[in-house]
Amino acid sequence: MTRFVLARIAQSVFVMFAVALIAFALFRFVGDPVAQMVGQETSIEDQERLRDRLGLNDPIPAQFARFAGNILTGDFGFSFRTRQPIGEMIRDALPATLELSFVALIISLVAGIPAGVYTAIYPGRASSSAILLVTLLGISVPTFVIGLSLIYLFGVQLGWLPTFGRGDTVDVGWWRTNFLTIDGWRALILPAVTLGVYQLTLTMRLVRSEMLEVLRTDSINFAIARGLPWRSIYFRHALKNSLVPVITIIGLQFGGVIAFAVVTESVFQWPGLGLLFLESIRFVDIPVMSVYLILIAFLFVLVNLIVDILYVVIDPRVRLAGVGG
Repeated sequence: MTRFVLARIAQSVFVMFAVALIAFALFRFVGDPVAQMVGQETSIEDQERLRDRLGLNDPIPAQFARFAGNILTGDFGFSFRTRQPIGEMIRDALPATLELSFVALIISLVAGIPAGVYTAIYPGRASSSAILLVTLLGISVPTFVIGLSLIYLFGVQLGWLPTFGRGDTVDVGWWRTNFLTIDGWRALILPAVTLGVYQLTLTMRLVRSEMLEVLRTDSINFAIARGLPWRSIYFRHALKNSLVPVITIIGLQFGGVIAFAVVTESVFQWPGLGLLFLESIRFVDIPVMSVYLILIAFLFVLVNLIVDILYVVIDPRVRLAGVGG
């Protein structure tokens, strides 16, 4: 198992190195950083002095080594637009995105897994067909359309929920949370549902397909022949054996929810990483874009590494394969 984990860590390091190269290329070769930092009245001589001070005239390998070293030590540099340290900008925006993504993922799991189990156990019922039809709409309709529809219905017509912003928040150290206020929860509902609909559909359909596949296996037929209770067959045997691919999707979903929360945060003006990234694109704030790319890649790599380790713990076949090399 140790060799398996070390191999996965080595792969993760290689992926992060490749992402760092891409982020460095974005930072170094997309536009002129000095031209974005100074005004039109700045002389050529002053621009050259600033270029020397920033190390932009150094050899490319030296620039990449300095860039990677700063990232590893947590020095993300400064925003061209606000002149604010990027680390502080990420710190302020990260709680909003993580809380939104966490609630959206919980919604998708709480609704998606039972729906997948139900439609697998009772595939011929009209209610199962209705659930499949609804989820087909959920996976087909764009996220921004779902968000705007929820805003119109629950925010404009009914007036039950706020349509933008985080509402009232509470500072717990450096973490600003929605979870400790009623208004914060009310502001969280619509964007979390919008972000979770697509993930809910994927979870439900994956659980259903895996359950149907497991229910056809010889082990389930043997359990039926032994006269085991149907509840035990469905939940102790079939569902348990369907969870390995579901764990993979859940892990990838969490990284995907964070990465693709951009649209939802834009629709609801949710002050998270997605909205920060959109603003950096709008103002060509390349340092923020580079750090965002590295951060999202790191989250994906970390989640995938955790999922691989859980594979080893849950599935003996993976553990034996890892021991066998």
